[in-house]
Amino acid sequence: GHGGAGFNAGKKWSFVPKDKFPRYVCVNADESEPGTCKDRLILEYDPHLLLEGALICAYAVQAERIYIYIRGEYYYPWNVMQKAITQAEQKGLIGKNILNTGWSCSVHLHNGAGQYICGEETALLESLEGKKGWPRLKPPFYPAAVGLWGAPTIVNNVETLAFVPRVLEMGAERFAALGTPKNGGTCLFSLSGNVKRPGVYELPMGAPLD
Repeated sequence: GHGGAGFNAGKKWSFVPKDKFPRYVCVNADESEPGTCKDRLILEYDPHLLLEGALICAYAVQAERIYIYIRGEYYYPWNVMQKAITQAEQKGLIGKNILNTGWSCSVHLHNGAGQYICGEETALLESLEGKKGWPRLKPPFYPAAVGLWGAPTIVNNVETLAFVPRVLEMGAERFAALGTPKNGGTCLFSLSGNVKRPGVYELPMGAPLD
C-alpha cells in the first residue's frame, strides 16, 4: 500500500464482509499534498495502468462499480482518464460481462472541488455522496465494511492501484525483494524545491536519497 499510512492493500481488501453487497472501489486521485505530483503523471501518461489495477481490485473483491475521484484542478488528467475509460469500454474491458467472466463493472469519474480534506478517505466518500467533505468517525465506520452509501468500499490511491499489475507480472516475492524486509517493492518520490534534479523518481523502498 502506498497511501499516507502505508497500510497493506491486500489486507485492506480482505476486510470486505463476505455476505454484503453491493460493493464499490474508490480511487483516491485527490492529490493535494504540497509538492506531490506522482499521481498526476500516472493519470496523464499511463491511465490504462491505473484502470487495470482498479479493475483487478474490483474483481478481487467482486465490486460492481469503480469511482475515480480526481482533484478538481486536474482538468487535463480528467480528460485523459475519460478517454481511457471510453477506450476500455470499447474493448469490452469495462461494462457488462467483462471478457465473458460473468462479472460486470462500470467506471465513473468524479471531480473534486479543491478541498484538501477530501484526500482523507472517509471525507472523499462523503463528497462522493454529495455531502460536505468531512471525515467520518472511525471506528466504527471503516469503509471496507461501511463505506459509500453504507456499502463495503475499498479506497486506494492512484499509486497503490497502479502497482498492482506489476506485482502480478513480477510475482509478489520478487517485487517485495526490491525493498526492505518490512517495506517491499518500489515507490514513487516527488522531488521539488532546492534540489539539483527535481522530478518524480521510482526507487526501491529504503533507497538512500543522497
